[in-house]
Amino acid sequence: MLTEPPAPTWWKANKHKVFLSCGLLIGYLVGTHLHGAPAQPDIPKPGHTTPAPATPSSHRTHTTLGIAA
Repeated sequence: MLTEPPAPTWWKANKHKVFLSCGLLIGYLVGTHLHGAPAQPDIPKPGHTTPAPATPSSHRTHTTLGIAA
């Protein structure tokens, strides 16, 4: 006498769909919420400057509240 095997359980029939869905969800969350290493800050480089005069001059460069003293 031949008998049919029992029908597969829901888990056995659908576990590949569950794993696929979970994998896609985790991949999406990792891809959108984790960012790469922060960008390196720009290191200031010395600019082109002229040397200060060797002797002090009588030219004033700073005023107090816009009123020359």
